[in-house]
Amino acid sequence: MAAAAERPSAGGFVLWLHGSGGSGDESRAQVAPYFSAPGIASSVRLSFPTAPTASIPCYGDAVITAWFGISEVPITAKTVRDEKEVLKAVEYVHELLDKEVAAGTSPSDIFVCGMSQGGALAIASVLLYPKALGGCAVFSGSVPLNKSFAEKVSSEARKTPVLWFHGMADGLVLFEAGHAGCAFLEELGMSCEFKAYPTLGHSMVDEELQYFQQWILNRLGMTVSGATETARPSSSSNHKDPQ
Repeated sequence: MAAAAERPSAGGFVLWLHGSGGSGDESRAQVAPYFSAPGIASSVRLSFPTAPTASIPCYGDAVITAWFGISEVPITAKTVRDEKEVLKAVEYVHELLDKEVAAGTSPSDIFVCGMSQGGALAIASVLLYPKALGGCAVFSGSVPLNKSFAEKVSSEARKTPVLWFHGMADGLVLFEAGHAGCAFLEELGMSCEFKAYPTLGHSMVDEELQYFQQWILNRLGMTVSGATETARPSSSSNHKDPQ
């Protein structure tokens, strides 16, 4: 698992969590180009840790990278996870965030983001972190915690804004799971911007990543001329990537 990147004097920190079966290097190849322009790269640091490997029963005990176990596919609004495994992964993410804060990064400049299972871990980590962060972006994810965890979400954590992308044609993490997750956040009083894509399956596309880039920059108060033009078209799909 990768450690937090070395810090410049100011700017934002984006922690990206990949989906099951993926890796930090694969995510870096997909996401980093959107933050590679000189005016952005010097102010926004990116970290792409890789999950440990685990044997996944619903994949015939295949050994793949996963932040926590996968109970079933597809993931629906009613899918139940092993909460102990989820909380163990959350603890790891919190350790990374604590290191950033201890090193002097303002929590308001920290963003926890991810795709699929990584998105699920991102939102769980934000909900259970004691401080308000700059934001959380979820791509084709879901909330992997039971609603009973609502009472454990602090008033500070509820201030963290969430950006949620989900394809309506997603066959691995169903659209209903994403929609229910955003509704749950709104019940907590959180701000959740939900962007639905009618023909998108379980993948990330350029349109989403362009919007994500601008959302991060806006949250950091950055206006970089021509920033979106520097991004490369991106499309990724991992069929072993539910949650």
